[in-house]
Amino acid sequence: MTPTAKSLILELLVAAGGVPLAVRQLVRAAALFEISQNNVRVAIVRLAGSGLIEAAGRGAYRLAPSAEDLAREVASWAKAEERVKTWSGGYWAVFTGALGRTDRAALRRRARALSIAGFGELERGLHLRPDNLRGGIEAVRDRLHALGLETEAPVFAASSFDPGFEARLQRLWDGKALSSGYQRARLELERWLEGAGKLDPDVAARESFLLGGRAIRRIVYDPLLPPPFVDVAERRAFIETMKVMDREGRRIWRRFFAVSDAEPAPGAEARVH
Repeated sequence: MTPTAKSLILELLVAAGGVPLAVRQLVRAAALFEISQNNVRVAIVRLAGSGLIEAAGRGAYRLAPSAEDLAREVASWAKAEERVKTWSGGYWAVFTGALGRTDRAALRRRARALSIAGFGELERGLHLRPDNLRGGIEAVRDRLHALGLETEAPVFAASSFDPGFEARLQRLWDGKALSSGYQRARLELERWLEGAGKLDPDVAARESFLLGGRAIRRIVYDPLLPPPFVDVAERRAFIETMKVMDREGRRIWRRFFAVSDAEPAPGAEARVH
């Protein structure tokens, strides 16, 4: 999916790891996706106004402190497997049935938090996931709250379900689709990496951003289920391949920005006042 000016800026700043990027660089990057300089400047003003990014010297920006939780969540993809432990058969549960349903922004934050944390909805307002992540119930509760779940929602441990209920739980996630998705994504990355050295720098930058972005989103939103829900070996192989892709993508983008900085800017200097 082609990025918007807003999503492109945020993803580049997340990838920069706290290092400011010049507006000139953001404009150059946006041009790869046919996003106009004006759209970039408007997006910067709006992102700064919403507190997601902040000025870092003249004509440069970085993520603001308010976006650090999001940045850490996205950047944590490389250590996803380190968060997993052997599953003992229990679950964590969240009950949202008593929460309001009229605030659309709150509903979106709630749904996003539960999705990223890997919870499936068994009954209206009752969400569960296997308790196979390190840190226990306190860690998952803190993570859900950081992601936007209301603190009023009870988060608790659940276990010893009867066989019929357990069978319904097993169907909350399409494990076969997840496992085949890991394999397809890994093969796509491997094929691209094989031919990356022959690509024009602009093409390599654009394609690495799109492919890498899709893969990272897949990992960030992956429920990190234990066996027998999914093929864990396929998930691990996919993540390891994405690490190779990430290193190559960073190298490609460093080269892209170095070349861009050596060239005259397209049109007027892109500054946001």
